[in-house]
Amino acid sequence: MSENVWIVGIQMTKFGKHKDKDVLDLGAEAALGALADAGLTMKDVGVIGAGNLIGDSGFGQLLQKQIGQTGVPVYNVANACATGATALRVAIMAIKAGETDCGLAVGVEKLAGAGLLTGNAAQDDTDWVRRGRFGAVAPLDGRVGTETMPGVFAQIGMEYGHKYGGADFELFAKISEKNHAHSTLNPKAAYQKAMTLEQIMNDVMIAYPNTRPMCSANCDGGAAAVVVSETKLRTLSLEQQRRAVKISASVLTSDPWQEACQVLPDINTLTRQAATTAYEQAGIGPDDLDLVELHDCFATAELVHYDNLQLCEPGGAVDFFRSGAPWRDGKTPVNVSGGLQSKGHPVSATGIANIWEVATHLRGEAGPRQIADAKVGLAHVIGLGSACGVHILEKAA
Repeated sequence: MSENVWIVGIQMTKFGKHKDKDVLDLGAEAALGALADAGLTMKDVGVIGAGNLIGDSGFGQLLQKQIGQTGVPVYNVANACATGATALRVAIMAIKAGETDCGLAVGVEKLAGAGLLTGNAAQDDTDWVRRGRFGAVAPLDGRVGTETMPGVFAQIGMEYGHKYGGADFELFAKISEKNHAHSTLNPKAAYQKAMTLEQIMNDVMIAYPNTRPMCSANCDGGAAAVVVSETKLRTLSLEQQRRAVKISASVLTSDPWQEACQVLPDINTLTRQAATTAYEQAGIGPDDLDLVELHDCFATAELVHYDNLQLCEPGGAVDFFRSGAPWRDGKTPVNVSGGLQSKGHPVSATGIANIWEVATHLRGEAGPRQIADAKVGLAHVIGLGSACGVHILEKAA
């Protein structure tokens, strides 16, 4: 059996507008921060997984010139919104294959000021994601009937409500209200402002039932993680070992084959299969989770992912939310960071940033938003390409 892999260093920049920093500046800030957090340097790193969608295709090699060019293999990855999680899997797999005992994963994006990313949304200047070349760029047809990310996820949420009942405009807005409330305690979030239900529901409609505050926010940011083998971990200081976070599961899936259609994205099956495999790898169940960071690119997406990640019984996502479970003080806190709707969504950084949030709670370092006695958490990210990454993390014993 291959060795366990541990996060010993992790960092994310503050998400938001960084007019004075380019992609390499943000990537270097995250990478050097993660190395400092680990108490290691570039000479310890044996492989780099680098994720960036908009910049140079050789982003990883350019980053090395900023932080230390040591000749190690660099894998540049692009996997829609799952890019950061995929970069991390590159480092994890290299360690499990025995090629190195230490890897660095980095994801970074510059999206602030990108403006409208769809052709037919309300024509106002905004930093909110409407569409994405990072998502549904292939032509879509059939029952989904749209090629825009807001349209796809809006209809997925409406379909869930039609099938199981109870999911209406107000309920979706309440999910967004929760996440904006959570963001007020996260100093790294792009937006740290609570919003009332009325403000959310009366804002610009993007794709019914998602208004602007219910959509993920365009912003700049980077995130990075340093991972090591268990053998390497034992050579580190007792304090480093105490703060280490075990990666109990690391899973990446794509759309399964379906007789009905090979074109339309299958968000639900994609995520459910990833979650099922992750729980099996980790040897736990959904009830063991102390917190979850899931990919709430839209409020409608968060609702269906309660079900897909098996946080509730099939068809029970509405009751799960209404029970108060996903609030910070609930049974299964979801998106304590504020989620993509408030924390922001610099696409390639998001997968590692979600992991940063979970790891920070497991270390007991989340400050006023800390989930008490957090021992196990799940980070989820989805790219509409399609790709789904699920990581389960555990606190060091």
